[in-house]
Amino acid sequence: MKPLEGIRVLELGQLIAGPFCGQLLADFGAEVVKIEPPGVGDAMRQWGRSDEKGRPIWWSVIGRNKKSVTVNLRDAQGQDLVRQLAAEADIVIENFRRGTLEKWGLGYDTLSSLNPGLIMIRITGFGQDGPYADRAGFASVCEAMGGLRYLCGYPDRPPVRTGISIGDSLAGMNGAMGALLALQYRHATGRGQVVDSSIFESVLTMMEGVIAEYDQGGHIRERTGSILPGIAPSNAYPTRDGRGIIIGANQDTVFSRLCIEMGRADLAKDPDYATHRARGENMERLDELIAQWTCQHDAQDLVERLAACGVPAGLVYRAPDMLADPHFNARAAITRVPDARFGSVAMQNVFPRLSESPGEIFHAGPELGADTAAVLEDWLGQGDASVERLRDAGVI
Repeated sequence: MKPLEGIRVLELGQLIAGPFCGQLLADFGAEVVKIEPPGVGDAMRQWGRSDEKGRPIWWSVIGRNKKSVTVNLRDAQGQDLVRQLAAEADIVIENFRRGTLEKWGLGYDTLSSLNPGLIMIRITGFGQDGPYADRAGFASVCEAMGGLRYLCGYPDRPPVRTGISIGDSLAGMNGAMGALLALQYRHATGRGQVVDSSIFESVLTMMEGVIAEYDQGGHIRERTGSILPGIAPSNAYPTRDGRGIIIGANQDTVFSRLCIEMGRADLAKDPDYATHRARGENMERLDELIAQWTCQHDAQDLVERLAACGVPAGLVYRAPDMLADPHFNARAAITRVPDARFGSVAMQNVFPRLSESPGEIFHAGPELGADTAAVLEDWLGQGDASVERLRDAGVI
C-alpha cells in the first residue's frame, strides 16, 4: 500500500508549481487527475528541451503517475463538470492568478459547500491576501523578492538566477506538505481547508539567518561566489585534468585529516588555520594552499583519496555523470520509466525513501486526454454516451 493510496487529487494547476505539487502526491500513491485544456493541454507539454524528433521531454517527468482529463474550464458545462469532480476529491491543486477560480465559479467557498472535507492547495506568486496578491508572480520575480537572487553569483557582478525554477518547485513542495498537514487535521476534525503556498514565501523560508542577522546586527549578507564567508575550507578547487572538485573540510577534525592527506600536517596546528574562526579569517590564503595541492592530481583520484580518509569531496556533476555514477545506480536514484512516446525515459526517482511504504513511478506523463472517459465513469458514473455528448459540445 502506498502512503496516499485512496486519496483523490484534482490538479487544476499549470506550468511548474502546481504540476510539481501534483507529481509529488502522485509519486506516493495519490490518484492525481490532471485537468487540461482540450486540444492543447498543459503548457508543460511544450516546455523544455526536445529529442531529435522535436518532441519535448520534460512533460514525461512532471506528468508522471497522473491521469489526463480534458475539460474546458472557460465553458459553463466544463465548470459544472469540475464542480462534480471536486465533490468526489480529497484535494484540489490550483496555481492560477488569484480570483481566476472564483470567476469560473470554482472558488473554495463554492467547492467546499459541495465537499466540506475538501483541501485546496492554492499556489501563487504572492499569496491569497496582501497588497501584491493580485500581481502576476513568476518564479524569477519571487525568487528575487524572497532574497535568493541577491545572494547568487559573484560580488563584482550583477546577481544571477539559479539554473532551474527553484521557486516554483519550493512552492509546489510546500503545497504538498501543507496538504499532508491538512489531511491530518481533517482526520481529527472532518474539516478541509485552504493551503496558501506563495512562491516568494517558499523562497523566503529558505533564507536561513539572513533576516535575523540584519535585524539584530545590521548585517546584510552579500554575494560571495563559490564560498560562504567564514566557512573554510569549503570551495571548488582546480585539478590536473581540468575537472573541478568540491572539498568541504571546515570542521576541525576533518581539516586535520585533509592536512595529513596533503602532506601538510603542520597546517592543522598553525594559529592561522587551527580553529574554525582562524580559517574563516584566512580563507583566501588557505584556499590557495589547497589549490596548489589539488592541481597536481586528477579529480577522480582526489575524490577517492579524500573519501578514504573521511574528508567530504565530490565532483561537479552534469546529467551524464549522474547516469554513470555507481552510487546513483546502486540506489536507483535515477530510474528508467516506460513512455509511450520514447519507449522509456530516464528521470529522477521518488524521494524521500520510505522503508515500509515507498513511492513508485508507474508511468511517464500520459497522452492528452488519455483518461477522460475512464475518470468520468469511475468518479461520476458517466457512460460512453454522456462522454461523447460532452466531447461533441467541446467541453472535454
